[in-house]
Formats: sequence, structure tokens, C-alpha cells
Amino acid sequence: MFQRQIVQSSEEAEGAKERGLVYVWKAGSCLVTPERLPGLSGKTVLQAALGIHHGLLLTEGGEVYSFGKLPWRSGLEESRANSPILENTLLGHHVITVAAGSFHNGAVTESGVVYMWGNNSAGQCAVANQPCVPEPQPISISDSETSPLLSVRILQLACGEEHTLALSLSREIWAWGSGCQLGLITTTFPVTKPQKVEHLAGRVVLQIACGAFHSLALVQCLPVQEMKPIPERCNHCSQLLITMTDKEDHVIISDSHCCPLGIALSDNQPENHVFCPSLETLEGKHVTSSQSEDCQKPLVEEHTLVALESDGASMLSSNDGQEDSGISSPGNILFPDKKEVKEYLISLSERSLNESLEKNICTEPEQPSQEEQLGACIPGTPGTSTSALNSLVASCASAVGVRVAATYEAGALSLKKVMNFYGTPSSEPGSQSGGGSPGPEALKDSREEQVRLESMQGKKSSSLVDIREEESEGGSRRLSLPGLLSQVSPRLLRKVGRAKMRTVALTPTYSGEADALLPSLRTEVWSWGKGKEGQLGHGDVLPRLQPLCVKSLDGKEVIHLSAGGHHSLALTAKSQVYSWGSNISGQLGHWNSPTTVPRLAKVCGDGVWSTAAGLDYSLFLADEQDFQPGLYYSGQETTTENNFYENNCTKSPVLLLSCSKIGYISNVIAGGDNCLVLVDKNVMGYIASLHELASTERRFYFKLSEIKSQVLRPLLGLDNLGNANTIQLLQEMASRFSKLCYLIGQHGASLSSFLHGVKEARSLAILKHSSLFLDSYTEYCTSVTNFLVMGGFMLLAKPAIDFLSKNQELLQKLCEKNEENLQLVEVLNALFFMPFGRLHNYARTLLKLATCFEVASPEYQKLQDSSSCYESLAVHLGRKRKEAEYTLGFWKTFPGKMTDSLRKPERRLICESSNRGLSLQHAGRFSVNWFILFNDALVHAQFSTHHIFPLSTLWVEALSEEAGNVNGLKITTPEEQFVLVSSTPQEKTKWLRAISQAVDQALKGTSDLILYGAGGNVPRQEPPISRSAKYTFYKDPRFKDAVYDGRWLSGKPHGRGILKWADGRMYSGTFRTGLEDGYGEYRVPNKVLNKDDRYVGYWKEGKMCGHGVYSYATGEVYEGCFQDNMRHGHGLLRSGKLTSSSPSMFIGQWTMDKKSGYGVFDDITRGEKYMGMWQDDLCQGNGVVVTQFGLYYEGAFSTNKMMGTGILLSEDDTVYEGEFSDNWTLSGKGTLTLPNGDYIEGLFSGEWGSGIKITGTYFKPSLYENEKDKSKALRKLGILAVPPDDKWKAVFEECWNQLGCESPGQGDRWKAWDNIAVALTTNRRQHKDSPELLSRSHTQTLESLEFIPQHIGAFTLEKYENIKKYLIKACDTPLHPLGKLVETLVAVYRMTYVGVGANRRLLQEAVREIKSYLKRIFQLVRFLFPDLPEEGSTIPFLATETKGRRSFCSGKSDSRSESPEPGYVVTSFGLLLPVLLPRLYPPLFMLYALENEREEDIYWECVLRLNKQTDMALLSFLGVQAKFWPGTVSILGESRKVSSNTKDACFASAVECLQQISTTFTPADKLKVIQQTFEEISQNVLETLQEDFLWSMDDLFPVFLYVVLRARIRNLGSEVHLIEDLMDPYLQHGEQGIMFTTLKACYYQIQHEKLT
Repeated sequence: MFQRQIVQSSEEAEGAKERGLVYVWKAGSCLVTPERLPGLSGKTVLQAALGIHHGLLLTEGGEVYSFGKLPWRSGLEESRANSPILENTLLGHHVITVAAGSFHNGAVTESGVVYMWGNNSAGQCAVANQPCVPEPQPISISDSETSPLLSVRILQLACGEEHTLALSLSREIWAWGSGCQLGLITTTFPVTKPQKVEHLAGRVVLQIACGAFHSLALVQCLPVQEMKPIPERCNHCSQLLITMTDKEDHVIISDSHCCPLGIALSDNQPENHVFCPSLETLEGKHVTSSQSEDCQKPLVEEHTLVALESDGASMLSSNDGQEDSGISSPGNILFPDKKEVKEYLISLSERSLNESLEKNICTEPEQPSQEEQLGACIPGTPGTSTSALNSLVASCASAVGVRVAATYEAGALSLKKVMNFYGTPSSEPGSQSGGGSPGPEALKDSREEQVRLESMQGKKSSSLVDIREEESEGGSRRLSLPGLLSQVSPRLLRKVGRAKMRTVALTPTYSGEADALLPSLRTEVWSWGKGKEGQLGHGDVLPRLQPLCVKSLDGKEVIHLSAGGHHSLALTAKSQVYSWGSNISGQLGHWNSPTTVPRLAKVCGDGVWSTAAGLDYSLFLADEQDFQPGLYYSGQETTTENNFYENNCTKSPVLLLSCSKIGYISNVIAGGDNCLVLVDKNVMGYIASLHELASTERRFYFKLSEIKSQVLRPLLGLDNLGNANTIQLLQEMASRFSKLCYLIGQHGASLSSFLHGVKEARSLAILKHSSLFLDSYTEYCTSVTNFLVMGGFMLLAKPAIDFLSKNQELLQKLCEKNEENLQLVEVLNALFFMPFGRLHNYARTLLKLATCFEVASPEYQKLQDSSSCYESLAVHLGRKRKEAEYTLGFWKTFPGKMTDSLRKPERRLICESSNRGLSLQHAGRFSVNWFILFNDALVHAQFSTHHIFPLSTLWVEALSEEAGNVNGLKITTPEEQFVLVSSTPQEKTKWLRAISQAVDQALKGTSDLILYGAGGNVPRQEPPISRSAKYTFYKDPRFKDAVYDGRWLSGKPHGRGILKWADGRMYSGTFRTGLEDGYGEYRVPNKVLNKDDRYVGYWKEGKMCGHGVYSYATGEVYEGCFQDNMRHGHGLLRSGKLTSSSPSMFIGQWTMDKKSGYGVFDDITRGEKYMGMWQDDLCQGNGVVVTQFGLYYEGAFSTNKMMGTGILLSEDDTVYEGEFSDNWTLSGKGTLTLPNGDYIEGLFSGEWGSGIKITGTYFKPSLYENEKDKSKALRKLGILAVPPDDKWKAVFEECWNQLGCESPGQGDRWKAWDNIAVALTTNRRQHKDSPELLSRSHTQTLESLEFIPQHIGAFTLEKYENIKKYLIKACDTPLHPLGKLVETLVAVYRMTYVGVGANRRLLQEAVREIKSYLKRIFQLVRFLFPDLPEEGSTIPFLATETKGRRSFCSGKSDSRSESPEPGYVVTSFGLLLPVLLPRLYPPLFMLYALENEREEDIYWECVLRLNKQTDMALLSFLGVQAKFWPGTVSILGESRKVSSNTKDACFASAVECLQQISTTFTPADKLKVIQQTFEEISQNVLETLQEDFLWSMDDLFPVFLYVVLRARIRNLGSEVHLIEDLMDPYLQHGEQGIMFTTLKACYYQIQHEKLT
């Protein structure tokens, strides 16, 4: 609250001494002489508090002093401390606020701890069993609802006579002491442990005040929520909340029901424990005692009709607007439609008629006598005696005031009901007040949470209500309906019906942000405690145990409360004071009765900004003419005449003149005996300037409020305000005006509290939160100028003429114009532009304040900057007003037809060519071309047509002089280009500059437009050539009516953008010079299927080109290459899901959208796979078909059919070679070979599998020929298939193209390397935006690929290894062209040989295909690395590498007799198989396993049999020489002798080594495994023999056979054949070749092993 002041400069220090001076005088008289309180020696007092006979002072250093009668202090029981005494106990605890009760004190420290001392007879110091607390004692306040217990931090204290309230940081109230004024649900007093006032928990309490025996709280309104339907009856007294009384000719509807039961009653619904006084329920609240879902309070100030803009829903509200009477009760009912309004009103009126048996109209409320009043806090069980009834009638009457009963429908009936309800006998008195625990746990939301919620709510409810002013004579506002109850007033219905159109909120459009930073004006006053004198303000004299909202102060914007002995004061943002309670001494400042409801106090002066309520008097601090505050006194007046004392009361508040002489009063404090003020001396005019700022701001707010209620609201209420557009603009203006008005109100309140505090310049709101002010003014200016441009004021003047002429003086006074006979339009104009003058005042005052500081100080700087900020805004807004007026003038003279289409609220005129300054080049002689430049478009108007060119897509350049284009300007727009010729060079410069600036502003989105003809001091801004903008094409044949939003370059879409066509097509991606180019997504709606076709991929010059994925609406997906919007190149087409009607898959080559070239088609439904040539989407040429039933066909196809020569094999090896005429249909010559070798030659016809006619010869070959022939037929397989080098040509071509070569091997190698680098970097850049697509290892791979292996000098093995490493990395990422190639090849290979393609007949085809891949990739690699030797050449070893390598068999140094010179042979197998084979291994090995299935079964059976034997037995069975038998073996690390039953122990290491063969992929790796196995065997034998030894094949074979058997390799046959097919040819005769032959021999040996 009060920070320590940091003194920046000497002037500040000088001034500081003259602040916070304390003056005191005796209360009870108007003629006073304030005296300085002695003994404070230059200490600045920040705050003071007074009790009945004593006072407290808080100084700047956080120290506390006491003075006056301090009976609780030892040593001072009787005497009186005239000069202040320091409270030593509090030294060192920096105190931030103090409070004094009648006889006790409290202080709050910086850390939120409360100290209490003084009289404690009622527990008011929160100390148990101690009548008096002499020294300040800390008290603990902890929240039992939190676990662990948290101590509650306190912000503010208030003390009464017997109770104390504290306001916590979370804005909740804690209470202790005695009496119902605590607001606690208890009957046991005193309460010495602070307890939370649950009734207000969860609400934001802004301030608390304590009278002697009552309490007040200022609470922030809840944000408006969706209205709940209102209960029809009060929860307490069951009366109707809305009543209807039928008068002779009309019906009075009244909603001013006031429930007399302020006292807490035990309700019979425990879960909804309601303390529902007065009109609470009328707002559709379900008031629970915790008030958690409280109060959906509308933003209603004083309006009659409230209309919600929900679909046809309307809301009725009748409400009191009489400021003076102060009784106001907003309420609303929700109806879904008008019909229901009608029905509801009818039903209501009927019911109320039936119920009101007689009308009890009570004209004069009788004042109940003392004893009859229910003075006690907790009533006993009252009997239904007459006195009680009378008292209730009286309290009901006084609740609403004199005129209540005229509109009060209930009469006797309801009163009886009340009595019955009220008189329910209860078992014990406590139950009535207690009644169970309070309702649901209140939400404890912090301030920020609250603000966040409220600002959200604020957005929802920004335009809520329609404002209609309807004055009515009665105290309570009513709706008059015609006497016939069956029919509702047409006027009412008309109003309700018009709700759709007019829905602007003149209550502040609530801004959450401002409420967080400045005091909220959306407040309610809640009161509780003893109410004998009416000090609670509920219109009765009953006590209240629970806080209850003072309804009549709703919407009055109360900002501060003061509570005196038995009266209360509420200060509003409009600088008015409402007072209520005891008025014995005239302390209320008015003499109206009854005093049980708030009424306006009549204080002279220019508006009250601070109040203080004493024991029986009030003080008001108001602005005087010279901004120096004047102090007004209202209360007891003692005069002395002839030594005879006479007690009078002040008639109205009296100005205490003597107080004005002592200086600028900042705080007033009222107590019992004394009054006290804190005064500042006006050093260097600093204080005066602050008071001036605050005072003028409060007056300004008052003025804005007046305009709002007296001008804006009636204007909005007028009928026929013109078209919907104007009304909308007017509403927007009104709501922005309200928002500004609300902000000014808040600022005024904030300045008042600023003056009470330390007064540090830097914490002024207009400095700290300047953006709030600047924004609000700018927003309001925008809406006012828009309204002006649309001719709003002229339109308003017509319908408003009666209203305005009636209130001419009022208007002139408000708009500060004194000239005679002003036009109405001008008056309105002046009125609504009046607020902007305030900005100059801010600037001036801030400058004044700045002069109070040294120039070097930060304060000076800050004030100076802010001042210039406000000044420049004022100038800027002035300029905007001029622009608007210039534009308005233009519209007035502009030909009518075009005005309607061109006139827009935001559009402003910059310049136009009516002076013939600009003409179109090459225009016809008689054509009229008129150019108008607005702030958002350039308009080219001709006779009857005009064209609008939006500025955001307009480029302008001056043409050079040489080309003969003197004074020419070239204008480029997306679809037009034209040249404007100006009459003079000056004209050219003017237009060029105007257009450039306008374009620049249009792109920036700001509106600091330099007016036509304004000074030329602004630097010329060239608008950027490249920009982002939105545009709709209107004539381009391809883009007509399409909307483009994205980047532009000189009139063409260029860069990222989105293009949407009118027919639903959409392209999102990159553009280049106006066409789609680069990567993008394209959608085409398919109307029939109601889905989109979607393409994602690359484009070139507006067409799909490159790689992409096209998902058709039919469910087909094509993934592959495109060219000119067609599928062209390699691609994969999936049709249908597996479950759909005809799922199929094609992968292969496309030409111009058709399948053409080699491709594989998998027909999943029929279980057939075709691998062969295509043409025009048909199978044409050679091909192979396999089926899931094992049939195999290879041969010629024509137009999708098998036609011509072919070979057909069935699963059981039956073979037919010959002519075909249709699928699976034999026709013509042929040979049929049966599995046993018999064959038939002749003519065949018929479909395979359903009986074939044969004319021919049957041959049975001899046994000798059988073997040879059988293999002959199968050997021919593959001859009629597509040659492997013709397969997948498109895939390789794509790769060559990516490297920049027209055909394989033709091209520039360095260009190829550049292309690789470009591909890698662009792909990386694309992935940079979405890093999740790239793993870390992938990123590392890409980084390492940026280094190209060098090729300088001789080619060595090291270089070869580098190339190999590079290839492995390149093939690891699909972003590299080689990697892409390998990825595609793997995909097509798997597509071919998986599923139905896993047919053993395809094995040789599959092996040939791999060899073809190797050959073609090797060609690519040699193109990139030209110094790589060709296939089969050797790289010489260096001498060191060959030395000492022992041959396995010969023992001598190896001379490598089989190769001419030692070296490493370069082959495509060795280089590329390590990259390729691991990826292709699964489908390939599967084919081997299928092919060798029968052999392997025989082999496996044999292996299992032989493995049953022990080691010794097996070795001897295989004929291993005994000398090679191991003597000992190591088992689990220990060596044991081999006995006759040892099993699986001999040669274990070699066995284990050979088993590794299944874990390797390439033949080279498999051969290494075999070689290691041999080395392990010889190692074992050497250990046994312990001498050097040379193997001979005969010795070696049995041992190796043993190892092979023990290794138990299941698919050994497949491994052997794979090695044989794919091993490097040059290895066949080397050492590894011999070893491999040995393994092969073992495999065959095992198959044919005869077991004896």
C-alpha cells in the first residue's frame, strides 16, 4: 500500500519535509482552529486513525505513534498523552497500515502480520481472557481449509467498538470480537480466534469499514454470466418477486420486492443454505451462504429494457433510475422468444390477481416504537402477535420508503405467509442462526485468477443491453400495461422485438486489463451488524448476521466506504456521497427521510473525493475552484451565546474555512472527540499540480458520464436512426465511449487514492499504464471518425432534432461551445470530439510535474517522455479528425451512384485527380479517367464504371525520362499494368509519393497518413517490392475468382502462399512468378463422392512435376513421379484397401498418365501377380504371371491376355511349352511334360485345369535320358521373361536425371556433385522447420555426406575404403540421390517377390535382378568416382600388407599362383552387395528356402539322426583318424577328459563359429565365417598333436563334416546356393573357394549318407 519513499533529488528532499503534517481539532463545531500536533519533529505521517479519545499515526519509516487517552498503557491509565508516544514493540516491523477502534488499535506489517492492543473486553484484540492488552501483540490468522495450515497475509484492518475485521491478500474478510457485526455464523462470543466471513468467501472484497456496531464491505461485482431463470418467489418469505397490480386502465408491474427477513433463519433445505434478503433472488442467483455461484449481475446501470443478443431471446427488466431516492433494483427474466414474454406476463398477472384478495395500500409507514423493534441480533421465537406483525409491516414499509405500498402487491395474504414462515417454532434458539455449515466451499481465487476470468467474461458480455430511458413518477420504476390483461402492450412487444438490432452496452464495456491495474468501479456494498438506526441501508432497522448486498447502491460505482458511530457513507466515482443511518446530528448531510436507505448528501463544492465518518458527524473533502481541497463538516453545531450553550445541527455540510489556510489536505480522519487532517505544503507547485490533475480528471469523468446518460443513451433509444450500418457504427462509438468513460472513472478513483498515499510521481497510472490510455483514446477516435465519415452526425441530426432542440443549453454546456445559433450537427460533432482535448491537459500537467525535478533525474525523463507521448497522440488524433472531415467533404461532392459502393467507414481520401492532373496513357480522346487514391485502394473511375485496385497488391514506379515517357508512373497490379501520365513533374512527384506512402501504410497496417498538402518533412518510404497480401483474382483465366493469400513479388505471387478457387480447389505451397512452383499441397473436391482429391508434392511452372503423392477421392493412392500434371516416370498405385472390392497394386513405369514399360501388378483379389511389359495401361509384350496356387507362366502377352508362345508350370512340375490364345488357355502346337519325364507333343486346346483336348503323340523316355530332360525344361525358365536389364529403367533414369544427366553416363561429373549438394541442403532446410522428422543419427549422416572423397594421385586401397564408406552413408538417407535409388529398388524388389511373388520358380529371376542392380549402380558410382577402376581390375596391395601371410593348406608363404599379381580385385559385388543385400535379404532368402525345401528336409532328418550319437561314436562313424580326436575339452572353462559319453564338446569353438553363417548377409561375409571355422579346426588339432601339421583333403573332410553336423544349420542348402549364386567370380579358385567347395560337398554327403 505505502512504499517507502526514495528521495531522488534535492528538490524532492526539500519537499519531503513539508508532507504529511498533522493538524488536530476538537469535533462538534464549525468554527475550529486546527493545531499542529506537537512532538513529531519533521516526520512525514502517511496515515492516521482515531478512536473515541485517542489516535494512532503511521510515519514514513513504518513507525507507529499513539496519542490521547491510552488507559491500557501502564503509567498512563488516567492521564492523557498530548504528544505522540512511539510504540516500541513495533520497531523493526515495517508497518504499512494502522486502524483504531473506539478503544482498541491494530497495525499491519509489511509481511502481512496483524498486531492488536488496547481494550479487549469483547475479544476485539483476538486475545482470550484478558480484558486489556497493553502492548501490540501479534495475532495468528490461519486458514483451516488449507492443509498444512497457512498463515493468512493481511492487507487492511478496520476496527469498531467491539469487533475487528481484516482483509486478506486473497481478498477475503476475517473477523473477531463480539456481536452480529462480525458476520460469522455463531452465537458464542467473544470470538478470539480470527474466523473467515464465509458469506463473502470467493468474492473479491476491495475495502472494509467498521462502524461502532456495524460493518461494511466494498465488493467487486461478479462478471456477468449466462442468466439463470429467476425463481418466481423469494426463497424466504415465499412472496412473488414480480407483482402485478391492475389499475383502472393499466397494470403496474413491480419488482421491488423487499424481503423483511434480514435475520439468518435455519432453512429446511440443508444443501442450499440461503440467507436471502431483499432482492437478491431477483437476479437469478441461488444465494448460498458461501455465495460461490453468486449473482449473475447484469451490467445494468439505469435502464428499463434489457435485450440480449441471443437468438431472439429477450429480457425484461424494470429498474429504478431515480438517483435521489437511491432505491434501485435491477432484475431480469430470460425468455427464449417474444411469445413466451407474452405468456409469462399474462400468467403472472392472472396469478397475482387470484392471490391478492384485497389491496392493502398503506400510505404512511408508522415508525415502530423502540420495544417493538427486533433489536436483538438473534431473535427468540416470536409469537405471531400484533406487535410483531406491526413491526413487520413497518419494516417492510420503511424498506422501500414511503411510496412502497402503492406498488406492493402482497397485502395481508403475503404478510400472513411471512408470519407463518417467520414464526416456525424451533427447538433451541441457536438453531435459527446456525442451521448447519455454510454452503459449498467457496472458491479462493487470487486476484489474478479473478481478473483473468472477468476479462474473459467481459469479452463475452461486451454488448449486452439496449438502453431505454423511461422516467416514471413512482419511487420504483414500473412498466405500464393496458388494463386488458389478455393483451400485452404493443409498444412493449415492439421494444422486445427490436432487441435484435440495437444491442449496445452503455455500461462500461468491461475491460479486465484495466480492472487489474486500476480500481474497479463495478462494485457492490455489503453491510451487516446492528441496524437500529438504519445504518445498514436495507431500508429497515433489523440487525443482520450475514453480509447482505445494499441493492440500491448497485451500479452507483462506489469506490470508498466510511462507517461512523451509527451511520455510513459511500463515495462514488462521480464524486458524490450517499449517506444513511442515524441523522440525529445531521451527520448525513441531508434531511430526507427515511434515512434507512442511501441518499445523496448535499455537499457544495466541485465534487467530494474523500470522506470520514465520526461518532456523530461526517467530514467531506471536496474540490474547490483553485483545486485546493476544501473540508466540509456535517454534524453537531455548538454555539455560545450569552454564556449559554446551544446545540444545533448543521442544515447542510459547512465549509471549514480555517482548514483551507493550512495547506493541501490529503487525508481526513474522524473519531470521537477529535478530527484530524494530514496536510502537504505545496513545494514548487508539485502538490498543486497533482491535485489539479486529480480534480480535473474527476470533473472530466462527471462530464463524460453526463454525456453518456443525457445524450448518448437517449440518442440510442430513438427510432428510425437510419440503416443498420449507421446504427452499428453508432453503437460501436457508444461502446468505445463507454469504455473510455469507464477508464477515466477508474483513473479518477486511482488518483484520489494516489493523493492519500506517498505521492511518488513514477507510480502515477498515466505513466505506468500509459498504453491503456493511449489505446482507449485511439480506439474511440477510430470509431468516432468512422461514424463521421459515413455522415453519421448528419443522419443523427434528423431523428434527434426534437430531443436536441429541447436540450440545447445542456448540449452547449457539455460541448463547451458558447457561439450562438450553432448547427445541431456541429454541436454533436463538438460533443463527441470533446474528449480528445483531455490529452493536451495530460501533457501539460505532466510537464508541470516534470519541472519539479532536476533535469538529470529519471523522474524528469519519464514525465517528459510521457508528456510528449500524450501530446503527439493528441496531434495524431487531430490529424485523423481532419482526414475524416476531408473525406466527408469529398463524399458530399462525389456523384451519388458510386458513393454507396465505395464509401466505407475506415476508408479515407488521400488525393484525387479531378484537376486533370493525371490521365491514362493511350486513352481515347473522349474517355474520362478519374483516379482517386484512398488509404486502402486506388480507384479508377470512368463514366459509369469504376475499378478498385487494393493498395496492398499495387506496385508503383516512376518511368525513366529517356523512353519518351515524360512524367509517367507505371502501376502494376496482379492482373493489370498501366501507365499514368501526369501533367507536370510536380504532380508526378506528388502522386508517386502519395501512392508509395499509402501503399506502405496499407502494408504496415498503421494509419499515420500524411494528409494531402501536409508538410513534406516525413522521409519518403519506398514500399517493399516483396510483400505479403491477400487478393481475389477477377479475370485471369486460370485463377478467376480465386483468392490468394501469401507472398508477392512485383505483382506476381512468389514464395509461400495459399490459393483458393471458387469451386473449392485449393493450393497451399510455394509460388514462383505467379505460378505454383516448388513443394505444395493441392486439393480438388470431388462433388460425387463428397471427398477431396489431394496431391502433395513438387510443382513446376504451375503443373505437377517431380515426385508427389496423389490421393484420389475414390481411395486410390499414387505415389511417384509426375510431369505436366500427369503420372510420368516411376510410380506406385494402390487401389482400394485389402477389404475393399478390388484391391490391387501396381508399381512400375508410367508414360503420360498410362502404365507403360516394365511394371509389377499385384491383383490381390485374384491372387495373381504379373511382372512384365505394359503399354497404354495394358499388359503387352513379355511377362511372367505367378498365382497363389503355384501356377507359373512366362511368355508373351497381348492386350492384357496371354497370347503367343509361353511356358506354363504347375506346382507338381508339369510343364507345357507352346501356343496360348487367352489367359490360361492353350491353343495350338505345344509339348506337355509330366513330372516323371513322360511328354506329349501335338495340338492342344482348352483352359488349364478344366480338361484339355489333345491331338498328339505320347513319349516315354528311357531312364538314362530322364534326368537330363527334366532339367532341360526347367533350365529354359526366364528366357521368355523380361531381361533383367530392362526392368526398372525409369528408376535408374530418375536417378541419372537427378544428377543432371540426360542419359546414363552422359553428363558433367561436377554438375552431378553440385546437384547432390543442392538436394541435400534443400531437403535439410525443408526438414529444419519440422526437426522431429530427422533423428539425430540422420542429421549426423547428412553432415558427414557434405565431404566428398578426394580423387588426386594414384588410386589406393584407402581411397577405395573411403568410397565404400561414402556409399554406405549415402544409401542411409533417402535425401541423397543414391539413397533414394536404393530405397526405391528395395521397395520394388519387395513388391515383386513378397506375397504371391514368393514362388520358388522366381528364384533365378530374383538373383538375376540383383546382379543387374549391381551392374547399373556400379555404373553410377564410376560416373561419380571416375578413378575407381573398372569391374574385375585389381588395386595393388602395398608391400607390407602381403608379407608373412601363411597359406592355409600349403604352409609355405603364399605366392598367390591363381592371380597374376597380388592385389584387391574391384567388383560391383564387393563394393555394393554390403549396401544392397542386407535390405533385400528377407525376400531373397525366402525364395532360396522354398526352392531347396525338399533337399533340406532330407538333410535335416539326417542331421537330427546323427546328432543323437555321442562325440566319440560320431567321430568314429565319420571315419575321423584317431590322432585328430581331442583328448581333453574345456567345458565351462575347466578342462576335462573326453569320455565315451561326452556329447557336443569336441571342436565346440569351430561349431560355434560355423553357426555364425546364418547371421551374415553377403557371400563375402559368409565365406569369411567358413574360413574362420577351418582355422578353428586346425587350431584344435594343433593343440592335440602339438606339432606342425599339413592338412590333406582326405584328413580334413571327415573332421569338417563332423563340425557341419554338430552346427545344426537348418537352411544350410539355401546358404550354400546363395553363396554360389552371388559370390565374387574371382574367389572361386582361391582359398575361400576351396573351403566353400568342401562345405558344399559336406551338404551333399549328409543328404546321401546311408546309415549303417
